[in-house]
Amino acid sequence: MLSVQPDGKPKGCAGCNRKIKDRYLLKALDKYWHEDCLKCACCDCRLGEVGSTLYTRANLILCRRDYLRLFGVTGNCAACSKLIPAFEMVMRARDNVYHLDCFACQLCNHRFCVGDKFFLKNNMILCQMDYEEGAMKENYQAQVR
Repeated sequence: MLSVQPDGKPKGCAGCNRKIKDRYLLKALDKYWHEDCLKCACCDCRLGEVGSTLYTRANLILCRRDYLRLFGVTGNCAACSKLIPAFEMVMRARDNVYHLDCFACQLCNHRFCVGDKFFLKNNMILCQMDYEEGAMKENYQAQVR
């Protein structure tokens, strides 16, 4: 099977400049590529296999990990204050960033997973039970006053 342009001519690969005769091809940066030709400039991984996103900067085509390693901004964890490498997966709550291991209820230490419900009160991460318990105490104290 030959991949053709609208004018009927075979598409050329942006990586090797040869005609693309493969069954599958990739389109990135408005150019066509053989699956084997679209690779990260640093680690040489095939970008079609590591996800649907690639990064480009300084004329380099990069995978996510290498882009963040080279150009990413590091920060500190809001819970432990230790450095978070730019390529590390994190959890976010408003402006705060956390290591995955540090993202837990600050009262009972219940660890959250992606998609779990949590509450942020006075910049503290709380599980639903601790949040509701605190809300009940506040309501009771307001009624007593």
